[in-house]
Amino acid sequence: MASKVCLVTGVGPGTGAAIARKFASDYEVAMVARSTDRLEGLAEESERLHAYPCDISDLESLEKTYLQVQSDLQPPDVIVHNAVYGLFGTFDKVKVGQFEKAFRLNASTLLFLGQLAAPKMIERQNGAIAITGNTAAYRGVPNFAGFAPSKAAQRILAESLARTLGPSGIHVAYIAIDAVIATPGMRKAMADKPVEFFANPDDIAQHVWDVVHQPKSTWSFDSVIRPYGESW
Repeated sequence: MASKVCLVTGVGPGTGAAIARKFASDYEVAMVARSTDRLEGLAEESERLHAYPCDISDLESLEKTYLQVQSDLQPPDVIVHNAVYGLFGTFDKVKVGQFEKAFRLNASTLLFLGQLAAPKMIERQNGAIAITGNTAAYRGVPNFAGFAPSKAAQRILAESLARTLGPSGIHVAYIAIDAVIATPGMRKAMADKPVEFFANPDDIAQHVWDVVHQPKSTWSFDSVIRPYGESW
């Protein structure tokens, strides 16, 4: 086994899977998502990819899964929190229950993961927590009334984690993706769009890797990535 462990949440067919594959080059990777079939399929690609099916919005289940990863492998050296709950619509169309669910998955799970991971990272004086976010965290456009508030809360919580854990040698970083990600489903649904409209999941994974492995003398907290053809 490799001496390092990376836990990735939200391992879907796009960014999450790409991040898991990238980190498997040098880490044991604990892949966390709801889909057992998808995770088991990915786990067949490499002995370093490990499937941990879990609905992370269920905090009791998340804790059990985290402790199982810790027992099976070791306490994670890196956490990449990629899971997301998208909720779109103007404020008058968003249901309160859905709104609260967005905060649960986008913000509360980050808080809880931080609480689970920090003690061992502080003990080692080393570690990284990277959060893949969205530019919705910086602006409240009308149709993002159900999504942007939870992403803004996620980013501000990440900044609090970074300020608290940084002096203990733990790098916390927020990576905002200003793009439509080139998953097979999105490419099919938006077949009229040129390639420069999309962000390649493998390129996103490379950026996450680079941020996580920045030298301590030049850590970044905020980074925003977008395709070269994106209008902003």
